Amino acid sequence: MLTLFFVDDLPRKVGSSYEFDSDDAQHAIRVLRMSAGEVFMLSDGQGKWSKVKIFAVKKKSLEVEVMETGIQDPLEISFTVVQALPKGDRLKECIELLTEGGVDTIVPWSAQRSIGKAEKGVEKLHVTAREASKQSRRFFIPQVTDVANTSKVVELIAQHDLVLVFHESATNKVSEIVTRKYYESQNVMIIIGPEGGITNEELELFKSAGAKVALMGRPILRSAHAGLAAMSAVNALIKVW
Repeated sequence: MLTLFFVDDLPRKVGSSYEFDSDDAQHAIRVLRMSAGEVFMLSDGQGKWSKVKIFAVKKKSLEVEVMETGIQDPLEISFTVVQALPKGDRLKECIELLTEGGVDTIVPWSAQRSIGKAEKGVEKLHVTAREASKQSRRFFIPQVTDVANTSKVVELIAQHDLVLVFHESATNKVSEIVTRKYYESQNVMIIIGPEGGITNEELELFKSAGAKVALMGRPILRSAHAGLAAMSAVNALIKVW
């Protein structure tokens, strides 16, 4: 697939010229060594895209011509993952994995047993999601919300057609829960707990709000990795994949 970059002022007129002069342009020049005649993709991160061809390479920018434009429609199903804050740099890794897995919205959750903190806010997480979207050739950059408390997560449950909270105490496998009746779901939410696990109090709050407790399998995954595994399973079960 063609290399993808995001721009705020996406050129949309076929045959028009455009100066690509962001930090990404300098990366394309200095690291990727792009040259005249090469073709790549630009997107606004909200589904619109343009295929462009380089006709001039400058010191800090690329002059390109728009060859083709289009719009990618979002999937009929929207996925939200509520991710308990993991420790250290694993939150960044988590954002990368979830973005590559196709999530639409990521909600960092300050659970009772969360060790990690989003001390510097979510601005850096937005950058991580944007970079991971480029890497995975996504025309839609997922939204990363502000850190939510448990009460906020309970509120969000009511806004979704199917909510799965993964917990080792579950008696039903995810494949036993996500059956044909959920194939038409439009809003799916997955809740992933911290390394120390979701407390009984949190679990009961989620269940009372309508979430279904699911078992992912015998191995216990790291919190930062569990979201991608859950997304993969649900995508396959709902026939998105």
